[in-house]
Amino acid sequence: MAELTVSAIIACAGGFTRMNGVNKQLYCLGGIPVAVRSMLVFQGIDEITEIIVSARECDIDEFRTLAEKHGITKLKAVVKGGETRQQSIFNAYSEVSKETRFVAVHDGARPLADPEKIKRCIKDAYIFGGASLGVPVKDTIKYVEGGLITDTPDRSHLYITQTPQIFRKDVYVKGINFANDHMLDFTDDCQLAEAVGLKVCMTESDYRNIKITTPEDLAVAEAILASVKCGE
Repeated sequence: MAELTVSAIIACAGGFTRMNGVNKQLYCLGGIPVAVRSMLVFQGIDEITEIIVSARECDIDEFRTLAEKHGITKLKAVVKGGETRQQSIFNAYSEVSKETRFVAVHDGARPLADPEKIKRCIKDAYIFGGASLGVPVKDTIKYVEGGLITDTPDRSHLYITQTPQIFRKDVYVKGINFANDHMLDFTDDCQLAEAVGLKVCMTESDYRNIKITTPEDLAVAEAILASVKCGE
């Protein structure tokens, strides 16, 4: 397999309206800020050659300081985020090196991603052009319209999409151009690749790779981190 060079974009510019005023990116999880934990995961993966963070303008200096404090030597830039997640990612993409072959996009609020699963996702992206971490849904899902159930999809075909989502650079650029040309704003990066005809591989992950969205998620993340430490 040819040498893999992967740029990691970490989205940390989102608001925290559902967090009761707590800035989830800077919340200390086991003594380390959530976003820094996310950066540390990619810092330790050989294929990752650089890390670019999108953040709220008011947090940029703090992210740089925290990255230096925690030894994030692969951090290339912290850029100002946009109005939406997609805009924030596109802003960060402007800092991706020309030599990069693959782009990995990750939510800063997913601090517990497994490095081995990410490595598997990188390999799958090499084979298929794009791959995303994800897990099978545990619950039965219902379509609802006007408060009434209209359909029940087959659970065996449903996955919860996680991050990182990793793509060959040329595919990702096509997706960016398509979204910009058609004034589309997608909620995840797989949709960019899907829009230009790529069938993205779903790399099976684990349920520990949660996204911190509400205060309850912080409690779950603390419990997961504690259980991992107990198992060491």
